[in-house]
Amino acid sequence: MIKRRQFLVLGSLIGLSSYIEAKEVSTFESAFKPVEPTIAAVQEHLFPEGSQIPSARFMRVTEFLFETVAHKSYDRDIRAFVIEGARELEKRIKLDKRTQGRFVSLSSSEKEKALRAYEETNYGSNWLSRIMTLTMEGLFCDPIYGSNVKEAGWKALNAYGGFPRPKTRYIEL
Repeated sequence: MIKRRQFLVLGSLIGLSSYIEAKEVSTFESAFKPVEPTIAAVQEHLFPEGSQIPSARFMRVTEFLFETVAHKSYDRDIRAFVIEGARELEKRIKLDKRTQGRFVSLSSSEKEKALRAYEETNYGSNWLSRIMTLTMEGLFCDPIYGSNVKEAGWKALNAYGGFPRPKTRYIEL
C-alpha cells in the first residue's frame, strides 16, 4: 500500500516529467534558430531549384527536419549533433580566408568547395550524411508530415509511399 507522502512525491515527479521534456525541446528550439539558415542553405545546395527532384525550399524540408529532430522520441545526441555540425561548418567558413563570411552568403561554387572540404573531415562527413538522410526523408515522406508537397517527391521518382498511409502526424501522437 502506498502512503500519502509517497503518493505526493510520486505525483510531483510525474507532473514534472512533462515540464522537463518540454524544457528540453524548447532548449533545442532556441539552439536551432541560429543555425537554421545554415542548415537550410546546405539543404538548398544539395537539392536546388530547377533540378528533376523538387527543391529543398519548395518541399519545406528544413521545417520537416526541425519537427523530426525536436520530437521527444528523437535521440538527444543526434539532436545535439545536428546543431553542432552546423556550428562547426560556420566556424570552418569563418576561418577560411577565401570565404570571409557565413555559409548562406557564399556563392554556389564556394558552397560546393566548403561542403567538399567539410566532407573530408570525419565529423563533417557524418554530419552531411545525417543532414542528407533527414532531407531525403522529408523529400519522400508521406505529405501528412508537412513535406513532399503535393507528392512532388514521389512524382519525380514515379514511386509512391506505402499503404496504408498514415492518418495522423507523429508529432500529434
